[in-house]
Amino acid sequence: MAEHTGRAAVAAVWRIESARIVGALARYTGDFSLAEDLAQEALAEALVTWPRDGVPGNPAGWLLTVGRRRAIDAFRRRSALDDRYIALARNLGEGGAVSGSEPAEPTGDVLWDPDQIDDDILALMFISCHPTLSRDARVALTLRVIGGLTSDEIAKACLVPTATVQARITRAKKTLAAARVRFEVPSAQERAARLGSVLNVVYVIFTEGSTASSGSELIRSELAGEAQRLARVLARLVPNEPEAQGLLALLELTAARFPARTGPDGHPILLAQQDRRRWDRAAIRRGRAALDRAVRVGRGLGAYGLQAAIAECHAVAPSVEDTAWDRIVLLYEALGRLAPSPVVDLNRAVAVSMAQGPAAALLIVDELSTAPALSGTHLLPSVRGELLIQLGRNSEARAELTRAITLCGNTRERAILSDKLAALA
Repeated sequence: MAEHTGRAAVAAVWRIESARIVGALARYTGDFSLAEDLAQEALAEALVTWPRDGVPGNPAGWLLTVGRRRAIDAFRRRSALDDRYIALARNLGEGGAVSGSEPAEPTGDVLWDPDQIDDDILALMFISCHPTLSRDARVALTLRVIGGLTSDEIAKACLVPTATVQARITRAKKTLAAARVRFEVPSAQERAARLGSVLNVVYVIFTEGSTASSGSELIRSELAGEAQRLARVLARLVPNEPEAQGLLALLELTAARFPARTGPDGHPILLAQQDRRRWDRAAIRRGRAALDRAVRVGRGLGAYGLQAAIAECHAVAPSVEDTAWDRIVLLYEALGRLAPSPVVDLNRAVAVSMAQGPAAALLIVDELSTAPALSGTHLLPSVRGELLIQLGRNSEARAELTRAITLCGNTRERAILSDKLAALA
């Protein structure tokens, strides 16, 4: 029982405090890769010590103290008895570490400076999402360092083997070390350029959680929820960045519909059939508040803000028929000019079908038939098939839906397409 309690405490504290601990260690050592390794060593030691000796009174301080002790050991091994080692030894007193082979519980609270914590976590976000890393590496490193997820948890969330996740994280840290990426919050000019990478990683994590690209579940709630948490942290750290607020608004407003998107058996429920009473009204309020902040601090909405405005149109509408489809079409047109994408145009076509009819929408979809970005996905044939059904061209619709089923990687989405195909038969 004590062992279970101890391990549960380790998991809980690590999930809450890991970013602070890694950030503090990175600031003390000046080495992000080393800091992450030190934090993992402290975590491993806690998994052995806490179930045996009990949970310390100051769990976060215990972990930080152990991490600092391991940092000193690492510098000793390297014979690096320089000014950095001396500074680390002096700073160690903050955590109340004592000598000996076993780390002791800190005698006093670790002095967490709120402003320093914010800078540390923001610096971690910019490092984890550094543009020199691949997208998969950024996602894995962000979930590990900022989210506090284990390699097994990341692997489960991303539907890849644990070894793949571990390899991505290892390569990412080596890449950052080779590029000599410093642990610091970028300057104002550089921050503006690199913020987009951070926002994109959070968006990618949420997108995969909200509509899984493969697997047997339509929604991976834990993954989407982690992205929401990251977005809230980021919006708090950079309150005057309109796109950070816009992304948070988009995620909250989209997640608000999760409770009604699937039935008790996990089968997807299309927007027109959803029970809007099940939508999360608190999430809608949070999303609209974030969207208001994005408007106040910016000079017009950015790409995430525009998507949030579209999501807001759905969130406030009493039904599909009473949705402001004309406004949604205009918002998609603005989004297409700001961030051109065949997917944006495809979504605009869906809105046009609701505002002006399927024939007008089909013209847009047919123009996208040669777009390379859509050639390997089920999105284009599924939308085209639906429009052809509405136009009564069932034979062509069957061909499109059959193709969409072949291309779709998610079991639940394939079930929707199969139901439509069966209805035509």
